[in-house]
Amino acid sequence: MLPELRQDLALHPGPDAPDGSPTWMLHDPASNRFFSLSWPAFELLSRWALGTVEALVDAVNRDTTLHVGEADVDGLARMLAGNHLIVPRGPQDTQRLAAHAQALKLSAGQWLLKNYLFFRLPLVRPMHWLQRMSPWVRWAYQPAFWAGVVGLSLLGLVLAARQWDEFTHTFTSYASWDGLLAIGIALSFAKVLHELGHAFTATRFGCRVPAMGVAFLVMWPVLYTDTNEAWKLRSRRQRLAIGAAGMLSELALAAIALVAWSLLPDTPGWGPVRSGAFLLATTTWVLTLAINASPFMRFDGYFLLSDAVNMPNLHERAFAMARWWLRECLFGWGDEPPEPVQPARRRWLIAFAAATWVYRLVLFLGIALLVYHAFFKALGLVLMAVELGWFIARPVWREFKAWWQRRADLRWNRASGRTVLLAGGLLVVLVWPWQTSVRAPGMLGPLQTQAVYAPYAAQVAGALPRAGDAVRAGQPLLALRSPELAARLAQAQAREQQLQWQLNQQPFDERLMEAGTALRKRWEAAAAEVSGLGEEMKRLTIVAPFDGKVADVTEDAPVGAWIPAGERLLQVIGSQGSKVDVFVDEASLPSIAEGQMARFVPAAPEQAAVQCKVARVDAVQLVSLDMPALAGPFGGEIPARRANDGRLLPLQPTFHVRLDQCGQAVALRTEWPGTAHLEGERRSLLGRAWQRAAATWHREAGL
Repeated sequence: MLPELRQDLALHPGPDAPDGSPTWMLHDPASNRFFSLSWPAFELLSRWALGTVEALVDAVNRDTTLHVGEADVDGLARMLAGNHLIVPRGPQDTQRLAAHAQALKLSAGQWLLKNYLFFRLPLVRPMHWLQRMSPWVRWAYQPAFWAGVVGLSLLGLVLAARQWDEFTHTFTSYASWDGLLAIGIALSFAKVLHELGHAFTATRFGCRVPAMGVAFLVMWPVLYTDTNEAWKLRSRRQRLAIGAAGMLSELALAAIALVAWSLLPDTPGWGPVRSGAFLLATTTWVLTLAINASPFMRFDGYFLLSDAVNMPNLHERAFAMARWWLRECLFGWGDEPPEPVQPARRRWLIAFAAATWVYRLVLFLGIALLVYHAFFKALGLVLMAVELGWFIARPVWREFKAWWQRRADLRWNRASGRTVLLAGGLLVVLVWPWQTSVRAPGMLGPLQTQAVYAPYAAQVAGALPRAGDAVRAGQPLLALRSPELAARLAQAQAREQQLQWQLNQQPFDERLMEAGTALRKRWEAAAAEVSGLGEEMKRLTIVAPFDGKVADVTEDAPVGAWIPAGERLLQVIGSQGSKVDVFVDEASLPSIAEGQMARFVPAAPEQAAVQCKVARVDAVQLVSLDMPALAGPFGGEIPARRANDGRLLPLQPTFHVRLDQCGQAVALRTEWPGTAHLEGERRSLLGRAWQRAAATWHREAGL
């Protein structure tokens, strides 16, 4: 006996299938879902009242040109039962419904996970209002209106081109919290108009709009309109119009706003209105095309593409076809394709599924990083792990699970043999301990080098040495004069002499005797100040730190010139030997040890590569980088930012490695940036990846 169908179900004619056969839509009003039925399924369902399988099969085969069997009836019955489209009568139906209800029960963690990732919040039931307001928006569906929109777009572009500099520079005025608030208000207005475009267009074609509201995708609000009844429309043109209505509404708004921005006066009274028009003319259509037009997520672009190629449930069907193709390539099971399609359409579905997987992988990785940075570290790491596990690891695990469940079907054939060879080769590549080379930016320079800076704001009292002059350790290089420091020293000496006299007279003066030991403490402090200022005065005479030659003498310090504190004056280079300062990241640090060989390749082609040895590995990361040529702001490879005090701060953990014994008998006269290749320990790629991930987790978690 056939199960009894629910009485509230409705059948609607559907669009023709790609092969030209008719289709029908079965509507379930309880869940507002639509099911596409093929011609055989419709013929069976329309005679369902016959009651028995035999009578149903005989009637369809007798009255139509189709040939169906009991397997077709059984498949249709299972589809109806699985989607709760039949009336439950017996204990089996009760058990099925109970099992379904039990499967829908979620634990507290599952409920939180599901509602954190995605949930909908219906706000209004707009059907009555839409029907009442539809006559007032009929003008928006006339060809004359859209011809006017095209004309306004061209006029707006011409007017904006006449004041293009002002138009482009307006973007910079929104780089603030007030600007972001203005962008949010403009986007909210545009998105409401977007959803009203869907709703009014669906109402115009006789579809019911049961709800409008906001959906939260990973806690990010997105407006939505329930236009599921568009599936009952037989006209593909009407379905395309409903899907495109939102984006067309925003584009029309952008065209009007662009003309308004060009014509409105730039006065304080019209300033907010003009700013709003600018935002609507720029941000709305850009974000609409960037987000809604993408067919890789279930936004407007997906439904437009689905209707354009006449394939409902495009993602699911493409994924099923791609999974079938992947399994056949890997194992050669010989399964039939999920659905019969032309070879060209099959290849397109597989390519579309692959592109969607890559797009979603990049998108979900970006969302995971965004979620991590939006919360404090501990919660951010947990939520990022949830994102990666749910959106990336979970689908991969489900596919592996499906392979394992069919392990009994595995046979030795050409596909499985190729898979074994590829898997074995990949395993060898991942686990074999390769001899790795650590590549890191570095600076080749003389073994001994010392830059000379002005210790204080001072006046140059003597001529600077010339570049190339040989100097000895301790030899005076430059004399500076600081009247301020000399005056402070004179005052300190006078104060110290006065306190010393008072200290000598203390045994003979009752007033000084009352000061007690405090007088001696004051004298000792004054004497220490004199000694310190004397040492500072000695620093005004700059001497050579070691034997070498003078290089990089500044031309901005002639005799008598005043120079600020910290001004670079010259550099002293040692007479022999070279060294390389290398900067490595945290993941490469464990592979480097003292005594390892390294090869440094200068960036300048005229400088030959040199062989060196690791002399020192600093285990403490750098606080600041003192080699601007290697920093990102100056074109180097090390990510860094400039602090308010001028220092360069690395943006990621960076460690210093010193290389020496570079085979340079004569010291270089200048420094050369380049790349160092250090011999690392033998480690597998899998081990390196695990160590890098563990180090990142350990660092970001603050353990």
